[in-house]
Amino acid sequence: MTSRTASSSPATAAASRRFILKLSCPDQAGIVHAVTGELLAQGGNILTSAQHGDADHHRFFMRIEFECAEPRAVETLRAAFTPLAERLSMDWELVDTQRKTRVLLLVSKLGHCLNDLLFRVQTGHLAIEIPAIVSNHRDFYQLAASHNIPFHHFPLLQATEEQKLAQERRIQEVIEEQQIDLVVLARYMQILSPQMCRYLEGRAINIHHSFLPSFKGARPYHQAHERGVKLIGATAHYVTSDLDEGPIIEQDVARIDHSMTPDQLVAIGRDVECVTLARAIQWHAEHRVLLNGHRTVVFR
Repeated sequence: MTSRTASSSPATAAASRRFILKLSCPDQAGIVHAVTGELLAQGGNILTSAQHGDADHHRFFMRIEFECAEPRAVETLRAAFTPLAERLSMDWELVDTQRKTRVLLLVSKLGHCLNDLLFRVQTGHLAIEIPAIVSNHRDFYQLAASHNIPFHHFPLLQATEEQKLAQERRIQEVIEEQQIDLVVLARYMQILSPQMCRYLEGRAINIHHSFLPSFKGARPYHQAHERGVKLIGATAHYVTSDLDEGPIIEQDVARIDHSMTPDQLVAIGRDVECVTLARAIQWHAEHRVLLNGHRTVVFR
């Protein structure tokens, strides 16, 4: 790739734009050479690069962050890269790093993940935009207002199938109007319809405790306490129509012991959920996650 020298002027450095290319394709010889060669031809200078070959499925994955010293529109780069992508049968995405991921948060009556994400964004520790919050309850409208984020209350009074589909259409309207890139179920306690799951394929993340499928239903931490569980944790995954079984992005655990009460387990579990969800969102927003069938490749 083009190299930077000590004589580069401040004006040139200021004018450079950064981009991220992520791709997957059938594995074969010469992919790295072809991709880097095309970026070189477009005036690109690679800053970071990561790759993985899945021998089981004969598939290749790659993420490259690069810069162009000369002003280049992302649409121009996409058009230049398209012939190579088609020749190698790639699933790929090329984005301008100046554009932040726009995230819609869905929440019900548990606000720990919502509050944590809002704080991380406010303090600059999570580089995303949150144009709106949607909830089937009104509990957190004041919290949303304190962050100057529009709050949409879409109640489900009887939770019939007709009402749920109508509510999902309202959520889709918000997604379209706000040009949402990612939907996050921040402890949103409603099951999405198969139609909604297809609509959000690859762009919706859910968080839940890691006791499934052992402790289903209400009060899972109390069930775990009764069984003497020694590890509790959380799983962040993409949403699919298979409930809580989508491709996993991140998991974390905390060790517990016999001296802890069920309420203490709940508190520890909620902390783990917050951290796990924030990591998953950050990695998705930084375009570090690539789907590999029912699994993910995460370039950290």
